[in-house]
Amino acid sequence: MTSTTPTASVASTPTPPAPAYTYQAGGRRDPFKSLLVAVTRGTGSGTAPPLPIVIKELKDILVSDVTVKGVLQNGNTYLAMVQGPNGKTYVAHVGDSLRNGTIRSITPQGMVIVQNINDPLTTQSQREVRKLLRSFEEAK
Repeated sequence: MTSTTPTASVASTPTPPAPAYTYQAGGRRDPFKSLLVAVTRGTGSGTAPPLPIVIKELKDILVSDVTVKGVLQNGNTYLAMVQGPNGKTYVAHVGDSLRNGTIRSITPQGMVIVQNINDPLTTQSQREVRKLLRSFEEAK
């Protein structure tokens, strides 16, 4: 008696792998890249923490870090005494530059600074910031 066992001759054809997804920018930004860009100084590999910025002059101070401590009058012009985050006091004139802005005007009440905006989510490139001699809480 001859026994035949049926052999399953199923043709195993390998399925092709799914194509890898690639992002086609088409002039748009990559949605997976962070909008916040870390600012590093020096020639490092980018893995070291950024070096602290040394404040030597008024131009090294951010607009948000400036505090008006006094206003002086010299003839028809006004000068502002401003304090930086390092506790030092600087004399500011109209037209002086800060790290991210320029002093537009100085009045007896304070000063107006044009701040440069580096934000990809807004269409504005500049805004006016008023730094008053006395804050609203002190006036009460």
